[in-house]
Formats: sequence, C-alpha cells, structure tokens
Amino acid sequence: MSLASPALPAIGPYALPNRVILAPMAGVTDRPFRQLCRRLGAGLVVGEMVTSDPNLWHTRKSRLRMDHQGEPSPRIIQIAGGDAAMLAEAARLNAAQGAQIIDINMGCPAKKVCKKAAGSALLRDEVLVAEILEAVVASVDIPVTLKIRTGWCEQSNNGVVIARLAEQAGIQALAVHGRHRQQRYTGQAEYDTIADIKSRVSIPVFANGDIDSPEKAAEVLAYTQADAVMVGRGAQGNPWIFRQIEYFLAHGNHLATPTVHERRTVLGEHITALHTFYGSHMGVRIARKHLGWYLMADPQFSSTQQHNLKRHFNAIDTPLAQLDWIQTVMAEDPGSRPLPKGSNAA
Repeated sequence: MSLASPALPAIGPYALPNRVILAPMAGVTDRPFRQLCRRLGAGLVVGEMVTSDPNLWHTRKSRLRMDHQGEPSPRIIQIAGGDAAMLAEAARLNAAQGAQIIDINMGCPAKKVCKKAAGSALLRDEVLVAEILEAVVASVDIPVTLKIRTGWCEQSNNGVVIARLAEQAGIQALAVHGRHRQQRYTGQAEYDTIADIKSRVSIPVFANGDIDSPEKAAEVLAYTQADAVMVGRGAQGNPWIFRQIEYFLAHGNHLATPTVHERRTVLGEHITALHTFYGSHMGVRIARKHLGWYLMADPQFSSTQQHNLKRHFNAIDTPLAQLDWIQTVMAEDPGSRPLPKGSNAA
C-alpha cells in the first residue's frame, strides 16, 4: 500500500517530483552536493545561505555559493539579512542572474548570523518579519519561500503567527525546523508546532528536523500532514536517503541499501566533483569533512575504525592520493584491503 500523498506539492509553477527535499546547510549544500542529492532522489535542493549585502558578493565564498551552473530547474537561492530593502534588492539581483526561486532564511541559529539580527533572530520582531516578506515578494516575479524555526525560545514559539504573516505576504511555501533558536541542534525536534502551522495555512509546509530514516519521514508526514519532509544532517554522508525515503513512501517497504561498490563509486565521484569545483587546494580540505560523514554512515566500520581512517585521510594533501585512498579503503572484500598503516580498520 502506498504511503505517498496523491497530490504532490508545488512552488509556483514548479511541481515537485516527490516529497523529499534537501535542506540548505551552510558549508554543506554546495553545487557538487546538490547535484549528487538530486541525482539520488531529492525532489528539490536548496543552495547555501548567501548574504543579502551585494557588497560582499565579490568574495570567493559568495561567488561559489551563488554558482548554480548546469543545475536543473528550479534553481533556489537562499538569502539572509535583516534589512527589508537590502533583502529585496538581493532578491532582484539574484533573479536577474538566473535564480528561479528565492528562499528567505529566518531559521539559522548561528551566533554570527543572529548577532546581525538575521536568521532566526528575526523571529523576535514580527513587524520586521512582515516588512521583509512583503518587500521581497513585491520585488520579484518569481516564487519566494521562507524557512523558519518554531520561534526564538520556548516561551515565544510564534511559528504559527509567522506562518500566517508569510501566507498573507504571498510566500509560496514554508519550511519549518521543529526547534526554537535557543535549542540550536540539541535535544529532539518537536512536530506539534509544525502540525499546528499546517492546519492554519493553505500554502505548502515542509517539515524539517531529525529526519534521518524512511520510517521517520513517514511518521513525521503522517503526524504533521506536511506536504514534504526536508532532510538536512541526515543526508550528510548518506545522499541515498532521498531515494530510500521516496521508495518507502511509495511502497511501504525498504529499498536495498547501497552496495560497497556503489558507496565507493559515489564517494569517489563526490570527492572528484569537490576537487573540480573548489580547485585542488580547497577541494582536498573540503573533502575531508565529507569523508568523515561517509565513514560515520557506513555500517562496515566501527566508531574506532572511523576515527582512525578519518585521521589518516585528513593527512592526505593531494586529490589523486585522496582518490587512491578511497579505492583502497572502500574495497568490497574487507579481508583483502591493503589498508593504510595505522588505520586499524581491518
């Protein structure tokens, strides 16, 4: 029996092919990772947060974050800031450069973002929230979406109020992380607020927070009646989670887990894409955190083995050596691996 909803959500003219979305994560959802997740089943992917200040777009970090070259539609740029006029201008400029959906960040809990009265800090000022939403929606002729948390703190869970303001302003979809800002990523996500929001607005609502398995995705969709789930940390090192959730929602049972060969192939392709996108120097360094996530998600390695293998990989400083290491360590027959000295992964 299918667990999938008969009506898939849409954002403006863009109908989603399924109900599983990659969440925007700064330092994670770059173009190589977005393309990989889309290939492995994500129905929608959202880019990394970009500052709304165009004066900072000349930096290499901003240029790379705004690079959606070769990606399929819809291309989503997420902007962050605390000034309505600046956010509206940022939306206009990004639309002119090819963005097809603008997403406004009101969910980031990072101190450096909240100190600038941006991200989830905005949830404390409902008047400013309304001003920003109205200004950005009016500034472009493409869909605008919003990502929020349930509120600033436990005493001010105003997610329902913010959701209503968003709908009134013309926001076309809303993603809700089931934590307030002061929780950051600690404790457990709660879904009561998301369910309440979904019952009070007519725009698509995406449930976010602790979606780390097909069963959890199905439970959250059933409980909240959300239109889709948004997967963040659950996709780190496990980009297969999107097709696994999609299959489970459609069929009620599990898709086969990726083989050792597929894990090695996908990891190698991902690391190669990072080398190409960032260049050898930065690509090698950025590959290290992704390798750590892949090891953590790989059932064939114990936690001690993961730690030792990650330490060894982090000492490698060339693209070719990283790829050679992957081919060696991710061998299909563990007993035949000529493992790196000191890796203790036999």
